[in-house]
Amino acid sequence: MAGWVGGTERAGQLGKWPGERLGLAQEGPTAMAGWGRRVLALVIDWFIPAMVSNVWFQGHSLVTLGLFVVLQVLGVGLLGTTIGKRLVRIQVVRVGGAMTGLPKALLRTVLLCLIVPPLVIDGDGRGLHDRAAGTVQIRM
Repeated sequence: MAGWVGGTERAGQLGKWPGERLGLAQEGPTAMAGWGRRVLALVIDWFIPAMVSNVWFQGHSLVTLGLFVVLQVLGVGLLGTTIGKRLVRIQVVRVGGAMTGLPKALLRTVLLCLIVPPLVIDGDGRGLHDRAAGTVQIRM
């Protein structure tokens, strides 16, 4: 799928654009996904489990969280995208372009659910959850 995204991370260097030091394009497909797209995708991805939880489980917060985790891990791990990410045209790949896989998707999702790691960003705009999993969110 996204195996053609090249490059390796060069630590300690800031690129001219977000994702340059990761080998990503400046614009277009394979460019780093912007914050607006990422936040919108997250809102959509949270809305779906929240609605399912409200309809069948009286809005139980742990059910909502559990459904969110399952959708994130399966979507990102197997397809590289979730419903929300697909709607805003984002794909999650490992640095270098390989598919994320279930173990990396699980790590990424657990850190995402802790809320603080996505807010700790590097010079490319990747959150700690993406850095720990070795992933990057790119435009499709």
